[in-house]
Amino acid sequence: MHSTYRHTRRACYLCYLTQGIVNSLAPLLFTVFQDSYQISFGQLSQLILLNFGTQLCMDFFSVCFVDRIGIRRCMIGSHLTAAAGLVLMGVLPNLIDPFTGLAVAMVCCAMGSGLVEDLVSPILDALPMAGKASSMSLLHSFCCWGQVAVIAGTTLSLHLLGVHSWFILPMLWALVPLVNLIRFLRVPMPPAIPPEEKTPVGSLLHSRLFLLCMLLVLCAGAADLSMSQWSSLFVERGLGVEKMVGDLLGPCLFSVLEGTGRLLYGLFGEKANLHHALLGCSALCVLCYLLTCLSPFAPLSLLGCALCGLSVSLMWPGLYSLAARSFGSGGTSMFGILAVCGDIGCSLGPWLTGFAGAGSRGLQSGLLLAVAFPLIMVFGMLCFCKKAQ
Repeated sequence: MHSTYRHTRRACYLCYLTQGIVNSLAPLLFTVFQDSYQISFGQLSQLILLNFGTQLCMDFFSVCFVDRIGIRRCMIGSHLTAAAGLVLMGVLPNLIDPFTGLAVAMVCCAMGSGLVEDLVSPILDALPMAGKASSMSLLHSFCCWGQVAVIAGTTLSLHLLGVHSWFILPMLWALVPLVNLIRFLRVPMPPAIPPEEKTPVGSLLHSRLFLLCMLLVLCAGAADLSMSQWSSLFVERGLGVEKMVGDLLGPCLFSVLEGTGRLLYGLFGEKANLHHALLGCSALCVLCYLLTCLSPFAPLSLLGCALCGLSVSLMWPGLYSLAARSFGSGGTSMFGILAVCGDIGCSLGPWLTGFAGAGSRGLQSGLLLAVAFPLIMVFGMLCFCKKAQ
């Protein structure tokens, strides 16, 4: 069958399923790692930092080398590396020092998913189609559906098969990037922007508007991942909710609402004012963090955690779309720079949350510290709206 750009777009959507799996699977197994291998709270924070720190390195790699190597080759390599990392996650902790084994697996997963993240947005943006902001939001919704699938599937599997069978699950999830790798061997790729037409990286970095975009993407990544990475442990250890129920009502519902928000904007958001929508999402995110941390009632804290998913849903794809509108010839380098900032936020936010959560008040104090990120976004979007006018 002859492949078209429609098949390319579908393959791009499946890329974010891989991203969702890699970012969500390990945090779901944190309590398993603690109980089975005596992995400390600080070591869990190091694994999160290592994951997104590696993705950050891949962002720099994409800015410098992807155009020279070729997008298709890089996309195939990224899927292969992500699949290898998932397999190693299930194998290495039982063969070598558990923390070292998990660290090696996380690096491989992060190399693959980080490069996927850098490549898929510019590929989709370059496809000849209308409604690119909506398509970008729809694309990012698939990361959420990947998270929902891995949270629901992993939680139910652990409940039915027992915690001792956890090592089978990463190897099963590795099938997703392997299947999509085969798709990228055949689908057509959009033509690259000619070098003479690209906006130079130096010009981007001298633009105050682009620097503001970079700050906002950093805060968006931190606001999203600070809650999603620690919510499973917070719900179980901080709120005292049973693991299966807590995972489904906390992080799983977080991802469902995040995906729903992106899906709805992807379907109906063409007429919406993106600046105002992002400002509203940032303000809602502040309220959700405060409700999660400060509510004396566990059901309200779970509600705040879940609604936080809706509040962050538009942040990352919306900011990518704003940057693409303002700097249409930025190409892979522009998206790579934004991904660098996003992954700094994804590393910094959860690490600071875990660091602050190591005190006597636990993760509650860590999540309270993370309120700063959506709060910065509120003021940043107010500035962005003024500059846009």
